Amino acid sequence: MKHHPGFLKLVAAAKRRIREVTIADVRKQLGRGGRFILIDVREDHEWNKGHIRGAIHLGKGVIERDIERRVPDKRKEIVLYCGGGYRSALAASTLTRMGYRNTASMAGGWKAWKRSRKPPSR
Repeated sequence: MKHHPGFLKLVAAAKRRIREVTIADVRKQLGRGGRFILIDVREDHEWNKGHIRGAIHLGKGVIERDIERRVPDKRKEIVLYCGGGYRSALAASTLTRMGYRNTASMAGGWKAWKRSRKPPSR
């Protein structure tokens, strides 16, 4: 997908404020029974086509509204992902502004996860 310059500038600024983790980092944590919350911020139709096993779905359009109910502990480690790592970076930045202190965006998102060719995915 070709992104417009304004969007890319916004994402670049968000990425300077957040932590990014790699696919390998997430796989390693999942393999050890990771004690983090994995959140898919993609749209409903994207989630329905497939997602990482164990993830919860809180779309980018509702995460600010619903996160405190789903994850009340603002110290809990949260890893967010989307299709390519852009929306999840924006969501991680927003959650940080909401007081969540241990958030990260999975670099490359669902597309990179699928390219890595390793389950577990639905």
